[in-house]
Amino acid sequence: MEKRKPEHYVDNKEFLQHMIEFKDATTTARENGDDDPRIPDTIGEIFVKIASHLSFKSNFINYAFREDMIADGVENCIQYVHNFDPAKSKNPFAYFTQIIYYAFLRRIQKEKKQLYVRYKSLENSHLDNMTEDDQVAVSSIGITKLYDNMSEFIESYEESMEKKKQIKSKQRKTTKKKKATSSNNILQFASNLSEEE
Repeated sequence: MEKRKPEHYVDNKEFLQHMIEFKDATTTARENGDDDPRIPDTIGEIFVKIASHLSFKSNFINYAFREDMIADGVENCIQYVHNFDPAKSKNPFAYFTQIIYYAFLRRIQKEKKQLYVRYKSLENSHLDNMTEDDQVAVSSIGITKLYDNMSEFIESYEESMEKKKQIKSKQRKTTKKKKATSSNNILQFASNLSEEE
């Protein structure tokens, strides 16, 4: 029995052909002083297919805001559709998958930040000011577990933000050292020239 090759949900060659046709139509319209043509439905459908399929990957599937991630991915593809150059790349599938992937990551970061703000404001409001009787009543309905999860989330989010700050600080220091070194090298070179004269 022959093994069948799995069917791809997007045919890259066909997608490339659509992109070439769209690029040609856009170039012609711009040369004639017309508005850019509308993105064909076939290209839009491919963007949706890529984003939907990518959203089912294990690192994205469990998010409650998956539909927002897909919408962001498609929006970014539409935003950057004119940047794809068929003369430089024959793989539009990889190009737009990468755009969608980073749109997903940005959405996740945005949602985590909003969740952090909500949790932090809850933490700073009435949950910390509960009496013992309130805590007993709340624990009977399982809110203490929620509160523990909130605290863990807040702590891990703050730790990750601190790590990012440290990395940026190190990068700034490295950049300053490089600039200072290159300035010193230029001064040394200039002083060597003046000594030779």
